[in-house]
Amino acid sequence: MIESEIEVSEDLVRDLLRDQHPDLAALPLREVAGGWGNQMWRLGDELAVRIQRMDTNPDPQLKERRWLSALARRLPLPIPVPVREGAPSERFPKLWTVMTWVDGTPLDHGAITRNDHAADTLAAFLTALHVAAPAEAPDATDRGGHPKECAEGFDRFMRSVDLGHFAGDAIRAVWDEATAAPGWEGPRVWVHGDLHPANVVVAEGTLAGVVDFGDIFAGDPAWDLAAAWVLLPAGGAERFFAGYAQADEAAIRRARGLAAMKSLFLMLMGQNGDHGLPGGKPHWGPAGRSALERVLKGF
Repeated sequence: MIESEIEVSEDLVRDLLRDQHPDLAALPLREVAGGWGNQMWRLGDELAVRIQRMDTNPDPQLKERRWLSALARRLPLPIPVPVREGAPSERFPKLWTVMTWVDGTPLDHGAITRNDHAADTLAAFLTALHVAAPAEAPDATDRGGHPKECAEGFDRFMRSVDLGHFAGDAIRAVWDEATAAPGWEGPRVWVHGDLHPANVVVAEGTLAGVVDFGDIFAGDPAWDLAAAWVLLPAGGAERFFAGYAQADEAAIRRARGLAAMKSLFLMLMGQNGDHGLPGGKPHWGPAGRSALERVLKGF
């Protein structure tokens, strides 16, 4: 069994806690559905264990450990904050971290019904997040560049996804607008990098928290602005950009193209099911199709 295939069971997680954080080992423990690269276990009422499953790269968790505590203090929505570090060991040779639990239902299993409130909340959150990052903040890795640098991925999604009633030419036109837009010329700002329905939680019909900062980087905020179409119901993008005053026309064009690519990715994940892997997302298909409808309508 290779490292990426190690079964993460309740017994394993509790053994790791006994070995490294015995004061937490007696707390109730239950697996949280979902997760692919990392698996989450609810620990008591206020904590969670985030443990590598398919991921073999420690960088995402190391970034979360390094930066989330400072970011959380100035963000208007709860985010997970690391409170204990789990070191690789003979029992389990990868990273794990004890973090604060963010209450709510993941949006891929919930819904936004207070549309204006959610748009205003997202605008306030990203306005607070998108401030100049320090020089030592991480650069983007496999995402974060100008849309034109992602052409291969976009083309692959277009070839692989069953578009159904969607017109490929219309999707391509949105993408071409994004790739032709000027690049980001502002300072390197903090960017979540992976805002999609499984990485935000909702409560009482609106956004209640943001999770999974493993892709956090400093760079172009358009990667987060795509969430105006990917997360918010119809009409939400217009309300969002009215509240998020930092976006110029070029950023909006880049963001809309990236939202089209993200929508296709969600559709592909839903279309292909779980491939036998943990954390498969067959229910992401409807979310991706709804998002693409909003992308093509613009504002």
